[in-house]
Amino acid sequence: MCNEFRFQAALDEILDAFSRLRIDVDWEGGAPNLEPRASIRPTDKAFVLAGRGDGGARLADLPWGFPGPRGPVINFRSEGRRFPSGRCLVPMTGFYEFTRDNDLPKGPKSKWLFEAAEGGFLCVAGLIREGRFTLLTCAPGPDVGAYHDRQVALLPRDLWGDWLDSRRPQPPLGPVPARTLTVTRVR
Repeated sequence: MCNEFRFQAALDEILDAFSRLRIDVDWEGGAPNLEPRASIRPTDKAFVLAGRGDGGARLADLPWGFPGPRGPVINFRSEGRRFPSGRCLVPMTGFYEFTRDNDLPKGPKSKWLFEAAEGGFLCVAGLIREGRFTLLTCAPGPDVGAYHDRQVALLPRDLWGDWLDSRRPQPPLGPVPARTLTVTRVR
């Protein structure tokens, strides 16, 4: 499952997208420096948007992965689960999946980049616990299924506010329709 993503959007892009949805975004301290990052991996910090409880969101820089008995929990299955609190959105401009180039248990892997077909950034449903975040996963949609048996739970823009506002019913989490994502082999 997803163990690497990238973020290469400006703060203005995030503020504009959420403003169009009438979701107020704030942060602690001065305006954050959202420097472009081609690779964000487990335990790295990344920016997430956490629901504030009033329909707005707070932008925070948090480590990726809940503490777990065998290492950080970076992905968490969403099927059949309700998440009444701790919901967040993890913005990304792409995520990576890896496939074996042969049937051997060890050997080279191909790296595939998945991006929004319409351009811009995506938001993945996530959870925050103990000052850390994890990505929610679901069954793969047609764009990801040929590469992996799971995918991150991408939310369409019109559901971002519902996900962040725990006073609203939890929106459904599941695979996205075909042609939502483009895929490029990067190695």
